[in-house]
Amino acid sequence: MEALRQLDDWPAATAAAGVLRAGELVDTYGPRDRALRWASVTKLVTALAALVAAEEGVIDLHEPAGPEGSTVRHLLAHASGLPFEPGAPTGQPGRRRVYSNVGFETLAEHIGERAEMPFAEYLGAGVLRPLGMSAELCGSPASELHGTLADLLLLAGEVQRPTLVAAETLAEATTVQFPGLAGVLPDFGRMDPNDWGLGFELRDAKEPHWTGSRNSPRTFGHFGGSGTFLWVDPDAGVALGVLTDLDFGDWAKEAWPQLSDAVLAEER
Repeated sequence: MEALRQLDDWPAATAAAGVLRAGELVDTYGPRDRALRWASVTKLVTALAALVAAEEGVIDLHEPAGPEGSTVRHLLAHASGLPFEPGAPTGQPGRRRVYSNVGFETLAEHIGERAEMPFAEYLGAGVLRPLGMSAELCGSPASELHGTLADLLLLAGEVQRPTLVAAETLAEATTVQFPGLAGVLPDFGRMDPNDWGLGFELRDAKEPHWTGSRNSPRTFGHFGGSGTFLWVDPDAGVALGVLTDLDFGDWAKEAWPQLSDAVLAEER
């Protein structure tokens, strides 16, 4: 794809991208087999592990987890009241969208306790290995998965054509949970509403946003502070994943929407 050549103009020393349509690879650009830190794109893999655990009966989305009044569903949807960094809850569950690494770490600990194994082992057995991914969790389940572009595209294909969970489960995970909650989309400001699914950030009508102007409101995915992102646009049938070795910044706010729009223009 000609659009992917935009990566040559990015300030990152290493950048790799890939496009899928309906779960099938269209094209890639840059190194496919260099492992890079995914940062918060890790949350998508952790969320998928939680969905697998729910279908296996290891956990229930409605069961208590986290602070008083919070459930597994609250933790997945950044609605538990837990803060971004370790500390006391900033509010009651279900009142505000508070983006929280702590929430995902609490979620992973809860799954590990229910599964009677370390979460990293459950993640490997339930998600990474079944998908053929070489990626490894090297720390926090909120931010420390390290993997290749090939791994990221395997994840993209799974969320376009799910095999680990039922299509109905993934559909629920990519629709708004606790509608109407306002909150801050990291690095982009306060959004009202700041819609989120079960681990998946939802584009909806958010502006500004890290995806493109051509992305449909139904687009879902995540971006990471290490210059990484994955979005899936179900209306277009297209997914775009990117890994870099340059931390997110103003460069990404300009480059990512441009790339997204160019990919969608070329694919339509």
